[in-house]
Amino acid sequence: VQLQASGGGLGQAGGSLRLSCAASGRSFSNYDMGWFRQAPAKAREFVAALNWDGSRTYYEDFAQGRFTISRDNARNMVYLQMNSLKPEDTAVYYCAAGIIGHDYGDYASYESWGQGTLVTVSS
Repeated sequence: VQLQASGGGLGQAGGSLRLSCAASGRSFSNYDMGWFRQAPAKAREFVAALNWDGSRTYYEDFAQGRFTISRDNARNMVYLQMNSLKPEDTAVYYCAAGIIGHDYGDYASYESWGQGTLVTVSS
C-alpha cells in the first residue's frame, strides 16, 4: 500500500490541526495504521495507531486526550486530529501501514510509510 500524508503546516499553541493520510493500493482495510513523528535531532516516536477496522486505538502518553486517530476504509483515508497543540508537537509526522496485531508502537512493525508532513507549532 502506498501512503501520502498531508495537512501539516503552521499552528499556534492551543490550536488544532488535522492530518490526513491517503492510501492507494489493494486491501487498505486489511492494514493496521499508525502515525509517528520525528522532531529535529530526535528519534522517530510513536504517536497513535488503530487496527484495521478502527475498533481499537492506541496512543502515546503525550497524545492521549489531545489527539484522535480515525480511519475511513471506504475512502482509504486515515486521520490524526490534533488539538491543544504545544510547541513540542513540532515535528514531521508520518503515517504508516502494517499488518500488526500487537506492538503498534514499534515502527519496525510497519511495512509502508508515507513521505511525512511537517507540523510547526508556534508559542
